[in-house]
Amino acid sequence: MRAMVITQFGGPDVFKLQERERPAPGPGEVVVRVVASGTNPVDAKIRQAGSWAQIPFPAVLGYDVSGVIEEVGPGVTGFRVGDEVFYTPEIFGNPHGSYAEYTVASARIVAHKPANLSHVEAAGIPLAGGTAWEAIVRRLNVRPGETVLIHGGAGGVGSFAIQFAKAAGARVVATASKANHPALHELGADLAIDYHDADVADQIMRGTASRGVDASFDTAGGNVSMSTLVTRPFGRIATILPPDGDLSALYTKNQTLFGTFLTREGARLREMTPLFERRQAKVVVDTVLPLEDVAKAHERLDSGHGRGKIILQVER
Repeated sequence: MRAMVITQFGGPDVFKLQERERPAPGPGEVVVRVVASGTNPVDAKIRQAGSWAQIPFPAVLGYDVSGVIEEVGPGVTGFRVGDEVFYTPEIFGNPHGSYAEYTVASARIVAHKPANLSHVEAAGIPLAGGTAWEAIVRRLNVRPGETVLIHGGAGGVGSFAIQFAKAAGARVVATASKANHPALHELGADLAIDYHDADVADQIMRGTASRGVDASFDTAGGNVSMSTLVTRPFGRIATILPPDGDLSALYTKNQTLFGTFLTREGARLREMTPLFERRQAKVVVDTVLPLEDVAKAHERLDSGHGRGKIILQVER
């Protein structure tokens, strides 16, 4: 099978196209023919200096899959050969990522693909969408009539978070660069704020009639300290990166802070699927590239720019 492989950490040029043996399923596992693979900032972090992920070389990165089940291992129920599925592979110690024609995974982390989505669209959901769902729905438990602040609303996680919060009946305040404000409003944001502005916190408070938001979600990093100031007493805050700065208001305002690191599970994907099938949420695709152009995808990831997901078309 074709695979983009790394044998050392470094820049985007470390990827090499190789022919590798197709993986075989063990008990409880499935082999998936990868049609499309999403890319994520964590892919670039591992490529650059990912010893923390404990991935043995040679390694295939990639943590978003949409494809077709090719083979099922002993004990697998609920899936058969030919089923269209999507999932996010494990990171730690896993050399079988999605930058390859085939990959193998535990059946418990796999789910049937939303029927109305293409593989390119579905490949953009599992990691970023799952992270947003975990924060907005499971941790922050956003409810109708609440106001939610989402830092980094134009990114992969942020774009899903806006849509999930709106589907829950919330009013959404989102931050992004000025050029991305039309995209924020298209996703459902009620108020868009330029994070470059010096008075971001003041704008948030004015936009909530000085009450503050009920819940905040930091998808970009560096915003938890500010979130404590603009979130109301007894409000909730979630972050996907380590919290920063002075967090004393978290204590004095009786707020709750949730760290959000995505665990892999098919159940979460099944929870999310109806929103996509009812078209209450969509995937924002920035660019689609062939598998062999994974270095170009990583150059974009390294730049920190882009709107939505960069997808690799694996199947020719």
